[in-house]
Amino acid sequence: MTDYKALTQQLGGLIHGVPHKTANLANASALLFQTLADINWAGFYLMEDGLLVLGPFQGRTACIEIRPGRGVCGTAAAQDQTLVVDDVRQFPGHIACDCASRSEIVVPLHGDGRVVGVLDIDSPLTGRFTAEDRAGLEAFAAILEAALWPRGGASI
Repeated sequence: MTDYKALTQQLGGLIHGVPHKTANLANASALLFQTLADINWAGFYLMEDGLLVLGPFQGRTACIEIRPGRGVCGTAAAQDQTLVVDDVRQFPGHIACDCASRSEIVVPLHGDGRVVGVLDIDSPLTGRFTAEDRAGLEAFAAILEAALWPRGGASI
């Protein structure tokens, strides 16, 4: 069981006062990859010119661009909601970047009132992600949003 309160506190300590978005996202993905059990990929896709583009991550190589509405990441971004998929093989239009992945959670990231990217985590286990994971990862994402895409449009 993951202690999400401690995880979000650790994230806050890592990124507090650090003005480098890429470095902060890299450390955030490393923190997740080191902390969460039974995952094989943790990282970010960031919105650029209407596409989700691969950002900092931990794990095997990944798809570089994802169109909104495609796959789990694109669907979560287009619908602006967290998606928990127990079996990605059953998800219509799933993009298989790593054939070892069986379940996935994707949390949209917001800035300036819009989706600016997604947090994506994959597991080789079917049904790996729970309601507790969803709430904890949404809180983790909120820490990133507040630090990297503060309201008012100015970003660090």
